[in-house]
Amino acid sequence: IEARGGDAIVVRTSISGGAALGAQHVDRPVINAGDGRHAHPTQALLDALTLRRRLGSLSGKRVAIVGDIANSRVARSAAHAFVRLGAEVIAVGPPSLVPVGFDAIATGPGKISITHDIDSILCDIDAIMTLRIQLERAAGIGIAPDYRAGYGLTSERRAKLKPGTPILHPGPVNRGVEIDDAVADDTADSVILRQVSCGVAARMAVLLRAIAD
Repeated sequence: IEARGGDAIVVRTSISGGAALGAQHVDRPVINAGDGRHAHPTQALLDALTLRRRLGSLSGKRVAIVGDIANSRVARSAAHAFVRLGAEVIAVGPPSLVPVGFDAIATGPGKISITHDIDSILCDIDAIMTLRIQLERAAGIGIAPDYRAGYGLTSERRAKLKPGTPILHPGPVNRGVEIDDAVADDTADSVILRQVSCGVAARMAVLLRAIAD
């Protein structure tokens, strides 16, 4: 199929693999802006950029990804990016939301480990990303009513982090569920708004590269 009227195509779809399928049938670069539960590559780029600006090199850093990992394309892409950059990714969540084998999805100098006890790792991580509970992808049946008590990044848990630990969230945020308002809005350590700014830069770079090629 010949694509007319544009130099690149941005695809966001609920179908896993949808962007790759589209790329097989058009003669323009296709940018994956999120496909089902599979991947969200530009989100991973902006998250990596956000952390690099805050921490410098990610080699040897420990980054926790907490929450609905089973339904999160963000978690998968972030794990690939962070491991490729040398970080240790710690996938944290209830057993129903951390898929078996997640610790083997990425290759690189870093690694992935899994734990179901968020409190056991808080004092020994360099960054933490909380994920939205994705009710539209049936995550609601996989969590208990006391999810916040078990896995939410509350003010009490935030106090256990090392000083200056950056706090990320890909948005949109279920406030008071995966993260408390006071933590999300903290101007010292929450980098959620910086993620948005980095997203503009990262996606501009992807578009430029796609068009230039």
